[in-house]
Amino acid sequence: MSDLIKKLEQSIENLKNKKARVFFFVQDTKGNARASIRYIYQMAMSLKDAGYEAIILHEKPDYFGVQDWLGGDYMSKLRHIAVEGQNLEVSPEDVIVVPELYGYVMGQLSNLPCAKIVLCQSYDYIFETLQPGQTWLQFGFTKCITTSETMKEYISKTMRGVSVDVIEPIISDCFKPSKYPVKPVIAIHSREQRDSINLIKSFYIKYPQYRWISFRDMRGVSESEFANNLRECMLSVWIDERSSFGTFPLESMASGVPVMAKSPNLSPNWVENNNGLWIDDTMKLQDYIAEFIQNWLEDNVSDIITNSGIETSKKFSDSELFGKNVVEKFEGYNSVRLNLFQEEYNKQLETQNV
Repeated sequence: MSDLIKKLEQSIENLKNKKARVFFFVQDTKGNARASIRYIYQMAMSLKDAGYEAIILHEKPDYFGVQDWLGGDYMSKLRHIAVEGQNLEVSPEDVIVVPELYGYVMGQLSNLPCAKIVLCQSYDYIFETLQPGQTWLQFGFTKCITTSETMKEYISKTMRGVSVDVIEPIISDCFKPSKYPVKPVIAIHSREQRDSINLIKSFYIKYPQYRWISFRDMRGVSESEFANNLRECMLSVWIDERSSFGTFPLESMASGVPVMAKSPNLSPNWVENNNGLWIDDTMKLQDYIAEFIQNWLEDNVSDIITNSGIETSKKFSDSELFGKNVVEKFEGYNSVRLNLFQEEYNKQLETQNV
């Protein structure tokens, strides 16, 4: 029996018995909470719970990890491998999932014999590390997973020939409304921290009568502390016009906190007229905040926004459905590849018997 036939037999057996490995490449955020990293870990854990071998890949051996903000279970239950300083050994039946930001990593992986998938959570990073004219297909990445139908439409038009699937993110069940009256505090979250700082400074200058209102920058805390801080607030301000999905506003909605923001350039599907205070101009954000504060003081904030926001957030709170979607997608990938391996195996047997 030829070596090729033996290898095909092994690949077929591994795919049938869930022994094919799924590698997820992640960025080291040095302990800073990041929704995009949480999404990857949630996908990996869903596959792990379903009996698959899901592995986290990181660049350097001194990987900081996510235990400080996401929880220790993700670090202890999932296998972690550093890429630097060793040759990554993969088999043809394995899968490597690489975020869209790492175009240079895609190039380094182009010769590996395994299946390759792009995980695209941000349209803004697609071309960050690609050379002009380069596409994912050039590196053997024929499939993509993304977070929304609007992202799928954008990617399909940009990266022609790449098959795109949608797995919507979920928010944690630790986000829920407060049992107590909220405080005169405004939660603020922005892509660039300087945007938050500039807004706070300019607001206090323009509306000094509201200096007693506090702003709370939501960076740098664990998920549980983030949720506790958020539910205390009277308003959430989101500054991120380049966002492709937006977990912060959904977390705010789940916490019963009204959201104020300009809808992103690539507006996600969950944005509706009545589930947030969707403004038309971020340059007027100070004015809109001041108007909200005045309405809040006069007890004139409609419950429609809060109630609609809670209903919207429920669509992204089902962890079982999320896990089911992840497993179904990867089972589909494995099924296609199993058929290909089986066809090649049968072809090689016929050739050998001639």
